[in-house]
Amino acid sequence: MITGAEGVFPRSPLALTAGSGYQGNRYQEKQGQGASHYGFVFYAACRLCAASLEGDPRLSRMKISICLTVAARLLVAVAFTTVARPARAAKPVRPNLLFLFSDDQRADTIAAYGNPHIETPHLDRLAREGFSFRRTYCMGSTHPAVCQPSRAMLNSGRSLYRAPLDLRGVKILPEVLRESGYTTFGTGKWHNGRPSFARGFSEGRAVFFGGMSNHRRVPVVDLKADGGFTGQRIGDHFSSELFADAAIDFITRQPADRPFYCYVAFTAPHDPRMPPPPYDQRYRPQEMPLPKNFLPQHPFNNGWMTGRDEALAPWPRTPEVIRAQLADYYGMITHMDAQIGRILAALRFSGQADNTIVVFSSDHGLALGSHGLLGKQNLYDESMHSPLIFWGPGIPKHGSSDALVYLYDLFPTLCGLAGAATPRGIDGQDLGPLWRGEKTSLRNSLFTAYEDVQRAVRDDRWKLIRYPKINKSQLFDLTNDPYEMTDLSSAPEQVATLRRMTGLLRRWQQRVGDRQPLSSAHPEPAEIDLTGHPRKPDRHQPPEVVRKYFPKS
Repeated sequence: MITGAEGVFPRSPLALTAGSGYQGNRYQEKQGQGASHYGFVFYAACRLCAASLEGDPRLSRMKISICLTVAARLLVAVAFTTVARPARAAKPVRPNLLFLFSDDQRADTIAAYGNPHIETPHLDRLAREGFSFRRTYCMGSTHPAVCQPSRAMLNSGRSLYRAPLDLRGVKILPEVLRESGYTTFGTGKWHNGRPSFARGFSEGRAVFFGGMSNHRRVPVVDLKADGGFTGQRIGDHFSSELFADAAIDFITRQPADRPFYCYVAFTAPHDPRMPPPPYDQRYRPQEMPLPKNFLPQHPFNNGWMTGRDEALAPWPRTPEVIRAQLADYYGMITHMDAQIGRILAALRFSGQADNTIVVFSSDHGLALGSHGLLGKQNLYDESMHSPLIFWGPGIPKHGSSDALVYLYDLFPTLCGLAGAATPRGIDGQDLGPLWRGEKTSLRNSLFTAYEDVQRAVRDDRWKLIRYPKINKSQLFDLTNDPYEMTDLSSAPEQVATLRRMTGLLRRWQQRVGDRQPLSSAHPEPAEIDLTGHPRKPDRHQPPEVVRKYFPKS
């Protein structure tokens, strides 16, 4: 149990069981009439789960998970009520910052954004009660692990060709906040090396240094007081639960007189696509709608066609396998959303929610059937587009912006919210003027890149993708073709548009230090057919995923 100055808050739903020290009368007295009712029902649900466990040790994991899901949702219901909360010490002038960061999450996988096929109640609430940036993008990547440069850009505030992958030699966001008086805590994925983590964070628990892993066997370490790390251990919970537990433990220990920065980097919904029960049964594959731009195969060689991400399904892609993978992907997102609900409940019960700004985003998106692709190693919208939500004091409710935004704009934005000086040399721009109504945009166009094989630029209406190795261009009218399905690069009436966008692309290259030529004197063949191409699972895929998606392995 976690005991505060007033009342008691459970570390997890199972903590509220017989012998846990839960005191219903005390809870009712301190929380008020409405909350006491929810608290009683929450307590009863947890007791039911405990009794089931005691009475029938063979009880299925699914039934246990259902009990816990009900209990967790009731807890969150209490957390968002407007009843009186436990008395706390005086609040700091500067807000706490809680940054929730997912991995490989498409921007269209939040129900509040118009997707009726997915359940994300806690993200929905943040979106409804906060401010959303609906056109937020990762600038791209210099290698296939797109998440690494994305996170380097975000944490350095620098653009793609100026952000060291190990963050060596540059000031990073948690470091700046730490130096300005914040307690900085990190949990989850840190793909940019141990030295940079130790430099930025004063505390760290269940930290995963790597790109991906089996979600039930995440290798993690803790940050020690001397800046070193504990020996590696294997996490004892599913990844999203493991990181949420660490965040909850940190939040509920924080004094009210010193601000904190809590960085929670989930590894979900990155593959392996292995949602835990009952979320593995939440979505029926046959009911999953295919992406509007689904294709069995990409129509030409984009320069990265057979890498690890793309080998997660055979060629040509069938509707059945894409629907199955979408069901698993959505299950992982809904499970992660439940863990976010637990974190938000802990924040409310800590008494610090009214002085905490919550940020939710993802490092980039994922194709997952769009354009015949599965991964994020391409520059279509589904792969570079990220969700971004701000919620908390001073953030307008029910607001949104269509300004073109980069993820690395978060660096100066969070510095501004924290009252910390933004270091020199960053490329990001503060988003605050957008939600305050002082500006409607920060930039008129946006550049993305992938390795040496793809370059793209877009403005409010048009998008150009260039493939230098095969001397090919695609031109899309985003106003009339938001899913990028009709290439107009050869249309006679768009010659001037193609020329203008090509010039814009070259200017962006010069601005960001990209020296990649846009044409090749010896182009590679564009035609490709991967039907029957051999593939094998990577070492992180658990046996059940291998059996499901690699039946011949």
